Amino acid sequence: MKLDVLDMANNKIGEIELPAQFEEELRPDLIQRAVLAIQSHRRQAYAASSSAGKRASAKLSRRRKDYRGSYGIGISRVPRKIMTRRGTRMNWVGAFAPGTVGGRRAHPPKSIKIWWKKINGKEMTKALRSAIAATVSKEAVIQRGHLIPNNYPFVLDDKFESIEKTKTALDAFKKLGLGDELGRVKIRKVRAGKGKARGRKYKGKKGPLIVVSKKDSLSRAVINIPGIDVVDVKSLNAELLAPGTKGGRLTLWTKTAIGILEKDGLFR
Repeated sequence: MKLDVLDMANNKIGEIELPAQFEEELRPDLIQRAVLAIQSHRRQAYAASSSAGKRASAKLSRRRKDYRGSYGIGISRVPRKIMTRRGTRMNWVGAFAPGTVGGRRAHPPKSIKIWWKKINGKEMTKALRSAIAATVSKEAVIQRGHLIPNNYPFVLDDKFESIEKTKTALDAFKKLGLGDELGRVKIRKVRAGKGKARGRKYKGKKGPLIVVSKKDSLSRAVINIPGIDVVDVKSLNAELLAPGTKGGRLTLWTKTAIGILEKDGLFR
């Protein structure tokens, strides 16, 4: 499969033959497993305190004639703490046991639980190749919701990697026909639920992914443009190419990045 190489003015300056990694069949099931495995590796273990709900003194004797005992009172054998007393008559309140106010949980979360999801190395690599192939499938990209120009897919000239200013990057993207896409990802929505109060009030959208030969000035130039990510070709993973486990992200490859993909035989 051949793609056009475009410069910053949207002019065709050549063609490039795509390597074998772009010919992998689309496997949404493998892509989903790979992305979920990557996300599970960031999951942090959590647990309740080992003494949570057990801080009350709720020891009662069940023996006959013991002081502060509950034998013969006609009450159930729930652990109780003494609030007040008058002689040998106690004002008890249930404590410690599950189901009592302030008591322990029956089955609290435990830190020994393993959150990692495993996936075979060959399956992970195949999923990555499948996600790479999905980036040049116009149908898959449109199905994800991206607003793409008519000449997509195409390859970027290496001069894109030397862009240093945000304004220059925005102008180049608009000339390439990505103005509508940038407008789409600029819209944020307020998150539903309690996440608004926990530092994640807004939900954004994923826009173009730019794959370069090495992260340089371009990554600093686009850092303030919503939805755009820049990644070194050797650092690609399934989550970057398929956010939300759905393949077909709008991806712009530079000519040198594709050359490295073929020369070094990455993800084969």
